[in-house]
Amino acid sequence: MKRKIYKILAISKQSGDPSWYFDIFIISLIFLNIVAIILESVAPLKHKYQEQFFLFEVFSVVIFTVEYLLRLWTANLEPKFSQPIVGRIKFAFSPLAMIDLLAILPFFLPFLGVDLRLLRMLRMFRIFRLFKIARYLKALKLMKRVLDKKKEELMISLIFTIFLLLMASTLMYYIENEAQPENFSSIPETMWWGIATLTTVGYGDIYPITGYGQFLGGVIAIIGIGLFALPTGILAAGFSEEISSGERKAESCPTCAQQLKK
Repeated sequence: MKRKIYKILAISKQSGDPSWYFDIFIISLIFLNIVAIILESVAPLKHKYQEQFFLFEVFSVVIFTVEYLLRLWTANLEPKFSQPIVGRIKFAFSPLAMIDLLAILPFFLPFLGVDLRLLRMLRMFRIFRLFKIARYLKALKLMKRVLDKKKEELMISLIFTIFLLLMASTLMYYIENEAQPENFSSIPETMWWGIATLTTVGYGDIYPITGYGQFLGGVIAIIGIGLFALPTGILAAGFSEEISSGERKAESCPTCAQQLKK
């Protein structure tokens, strides 16, 4: 029974089997939950269909809770979670299991005596039901592999961005502070201008008025265009490499791993 449930919970590799129908049911329920969350934010709809929203929420939480508990129960059938207790704990802290837990947690918080103010904030975790679909999409798995491979380059890009933001904000503070003490009152306050300029958004609520400040602002804006293209290039290269690698694997012989001639 345990192995049968594990196979049903696993991603289906063939349409028409029990696992395939279960996948379709869960994916449909996830999308319906997202629609319900969006519609519930409309005050007239919430007041008119409050009971229906609540009943659907209860139904969804029951299904997702049973799914989570069954996944936890069958987790040690996977080799990396094979230990009965430690394996299940490791599974519970895996990213997808954490998403499953966060998707149902807001419903149970009132029963644990959680402060209502905190509860209202944590109800946003219901949106994590959308991320439950991650285990069913190959594209998200591809994205995860790309991020794993390019994490060092992306981290360097992030560090360089933060360094440039600090440098630009510090210079602009010393240039504009005397002319605009209310807008450039400190380096942290000036960082708002730095973020808006580096991202080339330029809200226009804070801007330099001195000659040196305007010159620096122009330089930072131009640098920002190239700076934010850097992570895009890294990710594009990563996707290209991963897709090419997948094509090479598909063209190789499954038994001897040698490349097949086209």
